[in-house]
Amino acid sequence: MAKPQDVDTAVPLIHLPTLGILGFMERRRVVDDELYAHFLTFSVDHRRRLLDHDQPKRFILGILNDQLDRQQATSVGFVVMPDHVHAIVWFPERGQLSLFVHEWKRRSSRLIRAWYQAGDAAYFREAAHGDRFWQPKYYAFAIYSRKKLEEKLNYMHANPVRAGLAKRPVDWWWSSARWYELGRSVGVPIGWPE
Repeated sequence: MAKPQDVDTAVPLIHLPTLGILGFMERRRVVDDELYAHFLTFSVDHRRRLLDHDQPKRFILGILNDQLDRQQATSVGFVVMPDHVHAIVWFPERGQLSLFVHEWKRRSSRLIRAWYQAGDAAYFREAAHGDRFWQPKYYAFAIYSRKKLEEKLNYMHANPVRAGLAKRPVDWWWSSARWYELGRSVGVPIGWPE
């Protein structure tokens, strides 16, 4: 992906592997040195459907809410799927993305694991592939324009429809689509980047 000319690539970057054109791993850089909104995706390890139940989704949104407050960040939108999470987040200060995602994943995985162990340990054991809950990395895409922001929101909100989980984006309870389309509360404060 080509970066705009004003992005300074000499600043410290988070390096994440991606599959290159030839199929081998190459390093992808996540730029967090400007005040852009970030489109985030992170997945349950081995794409297990450990977010099928409502309570794990509630934990994810509760931690999102708390982490937004702790870092004075703004949620532009989100969707929680059975095996992954999408969110668009804006920070008032540079260099906040890595801490935000780390804490969101760490805290939510502890709560979800404890919930499964207390109430549905058999399901968790059956679906388990080791000790990890989330995949260790995340995907982040810096959003430079309103057009791209709207494109990512629409993509994210349509995800449950494409997956056959809902007929319309507003029908999926675990998304910010109802806030945008119906003006209804979604349990997480939604705002627009400054």
